[in-house]
Amino acid sequence: MTDFIFYFKLGWFHILSLDAFDHLYFIAVLSIIYTFSSWKRVLVLITAFTIGHAITLFLSALDILRFNDQYVEFAIPCTIFISAGVNLWRRDGLAEAGRIQYLLAILFGLVHGMGFANAIRFMLSSDQHIISSLLSFNIGLESGQIFVVLLVLFVGWFVQRMKLFSQRDWVLIFSSIIFGLSFQMAIERFLFFIK
Repeated sequence: MTDFIFYFKLGWFHILSLDAFDHLYFIAVLSIIYTFSSWKRVLVLITAFTIGHAITLFLSALDILRFNDQYVEFAIPCTIFISAGVNLWRRDGLAEAGRIQYLLAILFGLVHGMGFANAIRFMLSSDQHIISSLLSFNIGLESGQIFVVLLVLFVGWFVQRMKLFSQRDWVLIFSSIIFGLSFQMAIERFLFFIK
């Protein structure tokens, strides 16, 4: 039970850490197009991301795959601004954007998993229970992501309830901000990478 709690907390704080802005941005931009009435769809979307993330971590923990941290650190903000760009591009039908988001969630989950893969490989190298440890980590990760999604949905509900913005405008404004922040993050990481 101690191992479960340790890895659960590791997964929870992997997303809710102040060092995890890239992860937070991605989950927020994926879920911004939804409302509370679409909670099942957004739950499937976030779970798709977790599955992609888990596949990469599992293959890394078994030392089947290794990743160059510099490439991964550049690729992660690219996944965010692409996802934000999809929200901006599909202005006509926010519900249709969800179809593309499912594919992006699992593919980009693979990329985001690479960002933590090297660290978790070292943690699990002496662990005899890799499967249960990774499962605990992913349950913690999924729980943290659901917390973020609920927060995003609540803010969206509040913004519309107060008639500050329409749903469409809120998605466009929020996605534009995340697009800008993640694009800047990608540029900074690219410039660091080419030095």
